[in-house]
Amino acid sequence: MENRLRLIFYREATGQAPFVEWFRELQDQARDKVLVRLERLASLGHALRRPADYLRDGIYELRASTRGRHFRVLYFFHGKAAAIVSHGLVKEREVPEREINLAIRRKALFEGDPATHTLERIGRRGE
Repeated sequence: MENRLRLIFYREATGQAPFVEWFRELQDQARDKVLVRLERLASLGHALRRPADYLRDGIYELRASTRGRHFRVLYFFHGKAAAIVSHGLVKEREVPEREINLAIRRKALFEGDPATHTLERIGRRGE
C-alpha cells in the first residue's frame, strides 16, 4: 500500500485559496507541469529533493519550468502526513523574501487553526 502525503491547499479565513487563484491563471502547459510536481510531492513527501528545495523557517519551494518561465510553489509540512501548499509565483532569479515571509505567516495561521485554513481538492483545471 502506497503511503502518500496528503496535499492541503492553504485557504484564507475569507475562503480565498491563493494557490488555486494563481493556478487558474496559468496556461495549460504550465498547469500540467505544476500538477506533475505536486503529484511527485504527494508521492515522495519528506523524501523529495529536486525539484524541491528548502528555503528557510520550514518553507520549501517546488520548481516547474516551461517555455523559459520558472514557476515556484511554496509549501510547508504539517506533521509527517501532510504538505500545505501556500501559494505559487513566477520566479525570475530567486524567490523574493516577501514571498517567503508570506508563506511563513500562512504557516503560523494554519498551525493555529488548521480547519479554517484547509482546502483539500482542486480540479484538473483549477476548479
